[in-house]
Amino acid sequence: MSRLLTSLTLAAGLLASASASAVEVSISCSALGKEYEICKQGVDAWAKKTGNTVKIVSTPNSATERLALYQQLLAAGAGDIDVFQIDVVWTGILGQHLQDLTAKGQSVVGQHLPAMVETSRVDGKLMAMPWFADAGLLYYRTDLLQKYNRQVPQTWADLSETARIIQDGERKAGKGDFWGYVWQGRAYEGLTTVALEWIASYNGGTIVDEKGEITVDNPKAAEALKATSGWVGTITPEGVLNYTEEEARGAFQAGNSAFMRNWPYAWALAQGGDSTIKDKVGIAPLPKGGADGRHAGTLGGQLLAVSKYSKNTDAATDLVMYLTSTEEQKRRAIEGSFNPTIVSLYTDADVTKASPFIGDLRDVFTNAVARPASVTGQNYNKVSTEFFNAVHQVLSKRSQAEQELNRLDRDLKRIKRNGW
Repeated sequence: MSRLLTSLTLAAGLLASASASAVEVSISCSALGKEYEICKQGVDAWAKKTGNTVKIVSTPNSATERLALYQQLLAAGAGDIDVFQIDVVWTGILGQHLQDLTAKGQSVVGQHLPAMVETSRVDGKLMAMPWFADAGLLYYRTDLLQKYNRQVPQTWADLSETARIIQDGERKAGKGDFWGYVWQGRAYEGLTTVALEWIASYNGGTIVDEKGEITVDNPKAAEALKATSGWVGTITPEGVLNYTEEEARGAFQAGNSAFMRNWPYAWALAQGGDSTIKDKVGIAPLPKGGADGRHAGTLGGQLLAVSKYSKNTDAATDLVMYLTSTEEQKRRAIEGSFNPTIVSLYTDADVTKASPFIGDLRDVFTNAVARPASVTGQNYNKVSTEFFNAVHQVLSKRSQAEQELNRLDRDLKRIKRNGW
């Protein structure tokens, strides 16, 4: 009896100790597409494994609104969120408020895509861990290309022509709300990524070059904006000027568009059991800006970072390392078509079976166009805001491309002054 009582006392002590050491960690997860659901599955698995609990904090889908929220919380030194899901261009903006993860991440960071690792560093320190990679892609209706005997567009001129042919044909067949091409046109960070693709595809540069020189006011950039602004109201609905990723996906997935520009996450949803266009979708690199242009998808993706103001730094860091691990990234790739940042997963048999196109995306990510976040540092948000507002003016027919790019050049020089 005494031995039994001793055992029970010891067990109770162990349970009390485990309970006392358990903590609650909060994480911000996007709700874009399947992100919230897939994130919740991952954090629940970690919680079960460690005995800790996790609170998911919902954030705006708009990248611009989410960054503003993060900046407000971090500037106040608030510990409301322990782990932040951040865009690849925010590391330099938020770095002063983040924990240095070099010690924990240095043994595994070499497994990740080099371009994604670079976005995670500030002054050589690893301030975040790569979670999933993104690049802009062209989605197209395979059945409609076959129906109208058209090829996958290789240039923007090809896309414009094919989109018009399919749009006219479908409308004659009774689909009055059918459009040729949908994309992200709202004045927010998403438009920066889209417009950068257009300009880079015409060999018009990257707004600010790697040396910090402002290059956006040039004939090739103007040519790109002239061509793309002509889509609005012809092959693209005027409502696109208020579209983010989900509005574009909604139109395409409902069967109301022949082409769509979006991120890779939309693949799993387009192929879902309830999708109108299941098994009728193809993916390709975005078109070139002419015969002498290039395929240009903007580098995107998300990182996980730990707040400097977290009261549970060790647990928060452990959660980040778990969510960015090979095992978890493989699950996310299979179940949600989130593109891994771990290179070996691009040839993993289970991953390629779930997403047959994923092997081709490694080259897309490797050659993706980076936004000028590193070179402009904490001024990047100002640069991006000026850029997407200028582009929106052109798309809205409120200003001519040359006029707006000239004004943008002056405004960026004012922001730069004597240096970024």
